[in-house]
Formats: sequence, C-alpha cells, structure tokens
Amino acid sequence: MKFRWAMTTALATAVVLGTAGCTFDAEIATNIPYSPSDGTGTSVGDIDVRNALLVTDDGETLNLVVSLVNQSDTDRAVTIQWEGADGRESDRVLVDGSSTTQLGSQDEQRILIEGVDVTLGGLFPVFFQYGDEPGSELLVPVLDGALPEYELYVPGE
Repeated sequence: MKFRWAMTTALATAVVLGTAGCTFDAEIATNIPYSPSDGTGTSVGDIDVRNALLVTDDGETLNLVVSLVNQSDTDRAVTIQWEGADGRESDRVLVDGSSTTQLGSQDEQRILIEGVDVTLGGLFPVFFQYGDEPGSELLVPVLDGALPEYELYVPGE
C-alpha cells in the first residue's frame, strides 16, 4: 500500500512539474520593452528618444515627429543627424533637465528633412547623440497624413 501511495505521489509531482515547469525560466512578455505606437525609440545616455516617426506628403520633404525625454537634471543639447540631399546634415535641440521636448507639430520646433526620395511605409535612418555619449541610429518609419492623427504633422500644413 505504501508503494502504491508513493508511486501516485511521484506521478502527480511529475505531472505538475512537467506541465508548469516550462514557465519557470521563460521571459515574461509584458516585461519586454517595445514601442507601442507607429514610431520607434531608443535611449542615448540620459535622453530617451520616444515615438520617432517621419511624416511626408511627397516623400521628398519629411517632418521629424519625436519626443525627447531628459532623465537628468542637466540640460542636454541633442544632435540629430541624417543623410540629406547635400550629404550629412544635422540640427541641435536643447532639452531642459528633467523635462520633455516634443518636435514636429505647428506649435513646436520642426526639423524638416528636405531633398530626399523616400518611399511611404519605408524606413529612414536618423542618428541621435549628445555630448560624449555614444549615439544611436534609428530606422524611423515614414508615414503620410492619411490617418487623422498625422494630418497636422504633414510638412507645409
């Protein structure tokens, strides 16, 4: 009788561990960072680049729409670079300490990338860097103003 009880307990333990044990070392999907919107993002030192995307109506003039979040108390001058019609071009954006700077709308600073030929739905490389921090190149999605949420970001609007 003791042998039968021991075998039943061992079998039950094996079934429980066999069916639930595979999740003990699995990475939990909700803990994996991702960009929950159409844009993309990265971190460069204390600066978080969030939801970067490019909006265009003709594929030749692109408006960079992005939020730059400064996690430090120190102001940061972020350099944004891209390959334009005349070679490597760049612009600088000051991001105050412990604040967010948004680019792209009519009421905010705009960075227009002109003289390029980009396909809608494609990706365009944009480089973000400040100070001595190693920068990060993002492949930024190119969208148009067909969706109402992007109408106001189309260059020239």
